[in-house]
Amino acid sequence: MTQTTPTRTTRTPPTSSSLERALAPVAIERFLEEHWERQPLVVTREEQERFADLLSVGDVERLVTETAIRAPAFRLVKAGESVAGYTTDLSWRPEPFTGVADVRRVLDEWERGATIVLQGLHHSWLPLARFCRLLEGYLGHPAQANAYFTPRGSQGLPVHHDTHEVFTLQVSGEKRWLVYEPALELPLKTQRYRSALGAPGDPVLDVTQRAGDTLYLPRGWLHQALTSETDSLHITVGVNVRTWADEARAALGAIEDDLAFRRGVGADAPTLPDLDPEAAERRARRRLVWTRRPILDGQLRELRALDDLSVETELVRRDTVIADLHGATLVFEGRELTFPERIRGELEFLVAADGAFRPRDLPGTLDDAGRLVLVRKLVREGFLRRSASAA
Repeated sequence: MTQTTPTRTTRTPPTSSSLERALAPVAIERFLEEHWERQPLVVTREEQERFADLLSVGDVERLVTETAIRAPAFRLVKAGESVAGYTTDLSWRPEPFTGVADVRRVLDEWERGATIVLQGLHHSWLPLARFCRLLEGYLGHPAQANAYFTPRGSQGLPVHHDTHEVFTLQVSGEKRWLVYEPALELPLKTQRYRSALGAPGDPVLDVTQRAGDTLYLPRGWLHQALTSETDSLHITVGVNVRTWADEARAALGAIEDDLAFRRGVGADAPTLPDLDPEAAERRARRRLVWTRRPILDGQLRELRALDDLSVETELVRRDTVIADLHGATLVFEGRELTFPERIRGELEFLVAADGAFRPRDLPGTLDDAGRLVLVRKLVREGFLRRSASAA
């Protein structure tokens, strides 16, 4: 019987910088062993500016008052009350801009206690897009970011649980958190909190987060937040964990093509597929790699600089790229680029690169002209860019 040689896979190296920033001085190893999907973690610091570069109060004000921000990129919430009528449409041809912030109404509602929520900032705000992407590369699960700007003495959301892991990064002001035992442990994405699950008991945590502090909550832990006498801005970074339930559903979906499973229930029951941990990890990785949205800051300048690239130009792999190289096929951000097998050595070098390099440094058999063809293609595709010093 002929045995096939498995295709060699090279992965982009992960970095722990985002997770370390959220957790330090708590060690990542301790966090993953004792807290991840298990127990909340409070990290207090005397570093008021620790997260200010991710999103500041000034940034929030500019986004809300100067940019004609549109729903659902923002919304207003107030505990126990509905808030509506804070958007408008702007006339434009051929189609109007809909759902635009009515700035005066938004500011009026904020003064009366409404929280301004900026949603999906991992799509629209570069510092948080980068933060989430590096977190994704390390943890292996999709990440997202929202921000909550709450006026003093107010509450944005009532008691609830999240269906994803949450890192709360306090940027400005203070926020008091009451945390309760889960009514439903590790809820699935469809299992939102409702009163039928049971009312919260006594809080197990009553902590005031100040600028620079972190609170981690596993999914399912009930919580609510109150401000103090200061306005509060915090960022929530959510991690949407791929679960074994997700894998089981995927496996059941795959057997629909098996005729045995399409027959009526009777005596001859087909065998359900096993959940192979290694295969599940490969599927989760493939899904993560394929579905990441490109983060292409500065790409217009990179395209215009292509003709000036030389074998001495210092390049880097974009650190926001999560990629796999299967043989000579490079997969990342919804792209699948197949190259000649003879340049697999050069491709492996580029995927594994963990710092700056020059095209002349590439291993393999390509001459300088061939190296330039390769790196120019990968710059155009958003995989490589010039280093900061070269740009």
